[in-house]
Amino acid sequence: MENNILLVIFVLLAASVALVPLAKAAGLGTVLGYLAAGVLIGPYGLRLVSDSDTTRHIAEFGIVMMLFLIGLDLQPREIWRMRHKVLGLGVTQIIVTSVVVMLLLTLTGLHWNVALIMGMALSMSSTAIAMQTVAQRDITSTDTGRASLAILLVQDVAIIPVLAAIPLLAIAGSGAAINAEVTLAVEALDNPIDWLMPLSVVGAFIAALVAGRYVVRPILGYVARTGLREAFTAMGLAMVVGAAMITQYLGLSPALGGFIGGVLLADSEYRHELESNLEPFKGLLLGLFFISVGMSIAFSVLATDPLGIAALVIGLVAVKMVILFGLASFFRMHFADRMLIAIMLSQAGEFAFVVLQLARTEGVLETAQYDTMSVVVALSMVTTPLLLLVFDKLIAPRLDARGATHPADSIDEHRKIVVLGYGRFGQIVTRMLRAQGFEMTLIDDDPVQIELVRRFGVKVFYGDAARIDLLQAAGVQHAELVVIAVGGRDRILAVARNMRRHYPHVAIAARAVDRGHAHDLMALGIDVFERETFLSAINLGAKVLVRLGHSPEEAEHLARAFEAHDNQLLVDSFAVREDENAYVGMVRNSMGLLTAAMTADPPPAPVDKATAKRTD
Repeated sequence: MENNILLVIFVLLAASVALVPLAKAAGLGTVLGYLAAGVLIGPYGLRLVSDSDTTRHIAEFGIVMMLFLIGLDLQPREIWRMRHKVLGLGVTQIIVTSVVVMLLLTLTGLHWNVALIMGMALSMSSTAIAMQTVAQRDITSTDTGRASLAILLVQDVAIIPVLAAIPLLAIAGSGAAINAEVTLAVEALDNPIDWLMPLSVVGAFIAALVAGRYVVRPILGYVARTGLREAFTAMGLAMVVGAAMITQYLGLSPALGGFIGGVLLADSEYRHELESNLEPFKGLLLGLFFISVGMSIAFSVLATDPLGIAALVIGLVAVKMVILFGLASFFRMHFADRMLIAIMLSQAGEFAFVVLQLARTEGVLETAQYDTMSVVVALSMVTTPLLLLVFDKLIAPRLDARGATHPADSIDEHRKIVVLGYGRFGQIVTRMLRAQGFEMTLIDDDPVQIELVRRFGVKVFYGDAARIDLLQAAGVQHAELVVIAVGGRDRILAVARNMRRHYPHVAIAARAVDRGHAHDLMALGIDVFERETFLSAINLGAKVLVRLGHSPEEAEHLARAFEAHDNQLLVDSFAVREDENAYVGMVRNSMGLLTAAMTADPPPAPVDKATAKRTD
């Protein structure tokens, strides 16, 4: 079957389609689905595909593309802002993990050089698993996402000195180690290529920066003007491959090249088009990578010493979690964020296969040791989605992440208006009310946001709006109005239900996510609410009508007519919201009435002031 490439591709895709949706529906996540597909079709399953190494090498391009897309969303100044995490988390994590794992392995009888190579290999984490988790949870811009990215970037750079150190460690175990190291040192001084490598890397980065602005962007503009979408997609793929090839030629990680290429185009006007065109390729290739990992799990090796391998996997994951949790604590991250980052990076990574393979080639690792450690690496990747599942189902619901590290403030003021949530939505409402002289008690549960707004002289109390004791301390029972401006559909409803249950006499104004959410609020007796994007979309529609030739007065009239019609539809459809057929019929009927509503009573023509004055 290996000679029939079409059949191989069909099997890979069919296994993904069969198992990944099932894993997703069962709440296990897509990564476990891909891993299960790899086990099913691999050499230890149905044996439909047996060449896992070739599959993995092809799929590793998905990691390069993923880092390219991450770079597109990351401005260069953001990287500079992350420098403390890069040094404090990334570099320290590799050094500490390598040393701790080495010391533990030497206790099992391994020679120190073999243990050090294994320690360095296992200190790497899986970029594919970690960043896929970050993307699926939409936490790329959070502290957890940025810290994970910082650590992974350092690991991508560190793979080069790690690979360079393996030949030295290979001879370090022999009697000729000292003479060989001296000889290598002398050759390094005599060979200018070795000490010019750092300069060539810096020069390549500067050249890429110049080429990105003065060569790549004009070419992208030319391709975009042709209007050929497939040509633009091909250009995007060529850029990713080219960036990876350049860094690989310099002896650096191809993934690092993809990331640098993305960063250089982060402020380009073509960023979003590149992202949308390349995203499908990234998803397929990453899925293929996870399948290859599942295929590479040598169950024959696992069967020879299951307890020993299980001990190695559990020990590795536990050690890395403890180290990562401790390092994240120095950066004062929330307890839940520390737990999440420790779990996401607790596995060994794809570069561990490369390090172990080179160590075997250099004669440092025996074949049996290589096979065992390869199984440990693959199984450690399997533990991550399982640990994330445990975290989501058992730990997160019982964990008040912010309250664990930041107790609620003592609220020493009682106002007639209480605003729960001081994000973007709550700030706009508050500014309008304050401009009219109203005083409010502001409560939010994000310490970072509170610290930021306090620098501007705004006093915000810390606390969870869903807690009754906090609302009591804020004097909600004596308030005239409570504005629920927290984010999240379920969270808004939870706060609203608490308010209705314990303080039914207090008026509530709430933030609604969409029409269905507005109906849920109406069911609680809340009639003062606003859908998040409703008015902004109407106002944008009015501006578009002006751009298309309508007068500002006519566009405003049409916008207000549409607003009135949709609000009426919201009220009318509330009564039939549980009857799907009646609800759909009402909405379809309203579409026919919409045109009549928007064309009735056209706005009065603007009056010429000079003419009106003469008439008077």
